[in-house]
Amino acid sequence: MKLFLDKIKGDKIIWSIVLLLAIFSFLPVYSASSNFGNGFILSNLIKHVAIVLIGIVIMYSVHLIPYKYFKGLSLIFLPFIIAILLFTSLQGNLIDGANASRWIKLPIIGLSFQPSSMATVILMVYVSFYLSKNYNKSINFSKTIFPLWIPIILVVFLILPSNFSTAAMIFLMIITLIFIGGYPFKYLFGIVFSGLILFSLFFLTVKNYPDLMPNRIDTWVSRIENFTSSENAENNYQVLRAKSAIATGMVFGVGAGKSTMKNILPQSTSDFIYAIITEEYGTIGAVSVLFLYLLLLFRIIIVSYKSDTIFGQLLALGVGLPVIFQAFINMGVAVQLFPVTGQPLPLISTGGTSIWMTFLALGIVLSVSTNRIPKNELNSENPINVLSETV
Repeated sequence: MKLFLDKIKGDKIIWSIVLLLAIFSFLPVYSASSNFGNGFILSNLIKHVAIVLIGIVIMYSVHLIPYKYFKGLSLIFLPFIIAILLFTSLQGNLIDGANASRWIKLPIIGLSFQPSSMATVILMVYVSFYLSKNYNKSINFSKTIFPLWIPIILVVFLILPSNFSTAAMIFLMIITLIFIGGYPFKYLFGIVFSGLILFSLFFLTVKNYPDLMPNRIDTWVSRIENFTSSENAENNYQVLRAKSAIATGMVFGVGAGKSTMKNILPQSTSDFIYAIITEEYGTIGAVSVLFLYLLLLFRIIIVSYKSDTIFGQLLALGVGLPVIFQAFINMGVAVQLFPVTGQPLPLISTGGTSIWMTFLALGIVLSVSTNRIPKNELNSENPINVLSETV
């Protein structure tokens, strides 16, 4: 154990927060797993523990890699992830009876892989590299269309039909990162406006030709209507159960494992696990979890600020902010600040490869906090040359 601890590098506070949230997740996951039936409680917990442990190994391994190598890796993996997204959008409609347009079934291990989770990390790394390479340079919009905006548009629009909330989150985080990276605001405003027009055309097309995307538009509309109209509140079963769970918890909660709403609240181990945490551990527990995410956000900003390079600064924010933003969205849905989105709570909710992508992103942040690039390498802009150093 001491040998392992000696090899841990990077921001120790980030390590502590991540491990604390990951270990804490075992409690609400075990409790909420009764929603699947008593026979699945232990097996679901064991599966979750195994996935988390693999995630920690991923984070540990990634944080040992000098972050400069992620430049070249993003160039290599970006075309592959776009191809995988295209494949998932064209595959059959069902996997084990569920919508499969956002999943790929992994052989042997039996897990479903959601390419959008990996696409978020890869795209953020790539955009961070592109912005750092052109930082403080005069930007010609036409010259940025193919290397910058085409990959962004492809990723977002391939994810959009099956997962609107993830596509919207990626687009918002990309725009935020590009703004931080110094991209001219006049061009950025035009891109946002154009994006809204394209989405409106897409929405109207699918609305008028529902066979193109059965049920998806109706799902989006119903979620927004249920959120904005009090008259439809009785139709939003999940939100009502979540609100009841939160109200039951009061200040100190009903106690670990004593939730009553976990048995009737759908997605109690994933999308609405924050409601179960609030019911069992009360306002104190809910605020404590929120505080840990805020502290994680603060440390990510510190890591970015202390980085030696523009790429390191943008990289830490690019892969770190989506994790925090997703956590805020999940908690906001539970307390009805946002409509239902289907976004899990990072490091706590059950999942598969999405959990691993969260650990991957945080491993990259830790890599930035660990590695300092020598001055003679600060201006290295060719990612292929950098990558070739590892061969």
